[in-house]
Amino acid sequence: MSKPKIQLELLLPAIEEAFSRDTTFKIPITGTSMNPLLYEKRDFVLIKKPSLPLEIGDIPLYRRENGDFVLHRVVDKNESGYVMCGDNQFILELGITDENVIGVVSEMSIDGKLISVNDAQYLRHKEKYVKNVGKRYPLRRLRYNLSRLIK
Repeated sequence: MSKPKIQLELLLPAIEEAFSRDTTFKIPITGTSMNPLLYEKRDFVLIKKPSLPLEIGDIPLYRRENGDFVLHRVVDKNESGYVMCGDNQFILELGITDENVIGVVSEMSIDGKLISVNDAQYLRHKEKYVKNVGKRYPLRRLRYNLSRLIK
């Protein structure tokens, strides 16, 4: 029997309360979009009130226009807002603005070890994933583009 998904909609008041007290809010990772950094059922992130505007490389918790909550990395900025992409993805999400942002990751609990976003090893990982976003997963990208052509 699988665990029910966390409904962040119900946690928003608690998150806002934590931010009003200048504390962080801990949430578990769900999904695979931030692999190989963060894994579902193993890792957690500590979310803090965001300092806006976000910087390239930040990992915000944001809400899409359709209501979905997402934890992806800022890989670029343009006139329409932030460009987001999960570390395990290659499709860019455009048009995320400050209004969509709820919080930003300040620390990660990875396999039980607490890691700051200022940790040297993490900073190398962040640089690698931001720098290579356009070159990621060439076979997956090719398969995706071919499937779109066939449709």
